[in-house]
Amino acid sequence: MNIRTERSFLMIDVKSISTHCTRTEFVGTTVLDTIGLVISGIDDTLLKEMNVGTRYHALGLFSSRTGAAGQITAIDDAVKATNTDVLSIEFPRDTKGWGGHGNYIVIGGNDVSDVRHAIELALELTKKNAGELYISESGHLEFTYSASAGAALQNAFHAVPGEAFGFMAGSPAAIGLVMADTAMKASAVNITCYMTPSIGTSHSNEVILGISGDASAVKAAVLEARQVGLELLIGMGSYPEIPGTPYL
Repeated sequence: MNIRTERSFLMIDVKSISTHCTRTEFVGTTVLDTIGLVISGIDDTLLKEMNVGTRYHALGLFSSRTGAAGQITAIDDAVKATNTDVLSIEFPRDTKGWGGHGNYIVIGGNDVSDVRHAIELALELTKKNAGELYISESGHLEFTYSASAGAALQNAFHAVPGEAFGFMAGSPAAIGLVMADTAMKASAVNITCYMTPSIGTSHSNEVILGISGDASAVKAAVLEARQVGLELLIGMGSYPEIPGTPYL
């Protein structure tokens, strides 16, 4: 094969591929650069390398470049509503150049229809949860609340199963610490996780606090943290964009 022939073999007209994906693996996309996919029968050798166990061959994949807690809370609710399990949760260092994470989540089930339904639910719920992500030129804030934490929130943030759970993240990291301090002073809650650029994150420029306890106390703490976080972030000179509708 000469060089000219080899080059023509490797070239592809990407615009010949439709933006409306019809592959069976494709479930959908939503805000925050989030995509949901399914694999009906993962390759055995690859499954072993993934280190997520070998019980399930039907896998659901949920991944985004922006946000983490909103998608994880969405997966948490979706798994509780379907016959599926959380297999792994990872925090890529991404967020399209902003201060925090994206996410990469793998779930599994015996029936691919259950897995697909869970991913569909998670896509819908992520759109709602995006209302508590605030992104400006200077930084970002992220909040979430669950009245009853499940396996995904336990896996990612050591939430107590069945208890109310609240999450807050602030970037730059200094804002996150003030938010965390405000939350702890606002209500009688318990810390489930504390994360910083060098503790528990992929070196993202944020401080994260997860809390559990009485539902009203947890929600009040998150709301107080949101208020101070917004005042500090906006004080840096620009108003944040909100991908969804605030719901807390």
